[in-house]
Amino acid sequence: MTPIHEPLSEEGAARLIQVAALSRTPFVIRGGGTRSLAAVPDGADVLSARGLSGIVAYNPAEMTMTVRAGTPLEVVEAALAERRQMLSFEPNDLRGVLGTSGIPTIGGVFATNAAGPRRFVAGAARDSLLGVRFVNGKGEVVKAGGRVMKNVTGLDLVKLLAGSHGSLALLTEVTFRLLPVPETAVTIVVSDLNDAEAAAAMATAMSMTVEVSGAAHLPESVRGRFAGGALPDGAATVLRLEGLAASVAVRREKLAAAMATFGVVSTLDAEPTRRLWREIRDGAPYADGTPRPLWRVSAAPVAGQQLVAALRLETGVDAFYDWQGGLVWLRMEADPEAVLLRRYLKAVGGGHATLLRARPEVLAATETFQPQAEAVAALQSRVKASFDPAGLFVSRMMAEGRG
Repeated sequence: MTPIHEPLSEEGAARLIQVAALSRTPFVIRGGGTRSLAAVPDGADVLSARGLSGIVAYNPAEMTMTVRAGTPLEVVEAALAERRQMLSFEPNDLRGVLGTSGIPTIGGVFATNAAGPRRFVAGAARDSLLGVRFVNGKGEVVKAGGRVMKNVTGLDLVKLLAGSHGSLALLTEVTFRLLPVPETAVTIVVSDLNDAEAAAAMATAMSMTVEVSGAAHLPESVRGRFAGGALPDGAATVLRLEGLAASVAVRREKLAAAMATFGVVSTLDAEPTRRLWREIRDGAPYADGTPRPLWRVSAAPVAGQQLVAALRLETGVDAFYDWQGGLVWLRMEADPEAVLLRRYLKAVGGGHATLLRARPEVLAATETFQPQAEAVAALQSRVKASFDPAGLFVSRMMAEGRG
């Protein structure tokens, strides 16, 4: 059975890592254990951040919060909800598609650079991160960044830790900025567009001054699995508007008029809108209890539908699109087809393909993250050596890239 270490303080974590450095015992760093199906390598222990829990500081007026890394995400979100504030990047919950249990932690959110539908306008987790505390591979406690936005000391180091997947250090504390919760939200639905037509419609919507905060395309193969079947028949191209009710009403009319040139337009009110975008965020159609290979692919917005069209000529796939088409949730019907997928991804302009799910033996044999160029890989190795010279921290990769 894999040993699991759960220090209750930053100092305890530092001492544990110092001892491990002497014995060269590798660690897999874990928060809630909800965001990966990767097996713990033989000979490695698990270093859990769950014991490092609690809100350290919350300043609603400055819209910043400092939290220990092992704090459950639901605790953070509950505290923010009391003051009508939120995390702007909509961190996704992958338990449904991965079939994992446990409770997501705020440290896991930042370590994986998580992001949901607002990513293409508000950025990913790293774009909200202001400061971190962490323990490096030497057992040293390091602080970078600050608790207010105007303090940018160590900002690059802060962003480097976000998305490092536990390969560089153990995050012990994070400070991040917040946004007010919008007063209301609606979704404009354009029905029965094909993938290429939807890409054009979303591009038009994003070019308008209506502040679209979500743009996704749900082909007919998945449309019925969203919003409890509330979406009209046919593929659904969905566009979210948020803000003050009076502003949303004006923008809704303007956007609906523009989208009427593409197809039949309808509207979802606030409650079905919240449900729909939560399901888009979490890849809900593919929370099907199967191990069928599931990818998250990020590319240029127009390239996503080109990639899927090319793949469909050679293999069985199902897909839907977020981030104005720049994020493809892509399920293979049989094998992951990693070589084929990455060849076509390069042909449409490049991007990042991350394999989220497959049978254990397939996951072990497949390069989970997008291979890096030789120069980038060499730079990552040097960064890794400076943070973790003994190579204690074992991870699926150095950084997730755009996703």
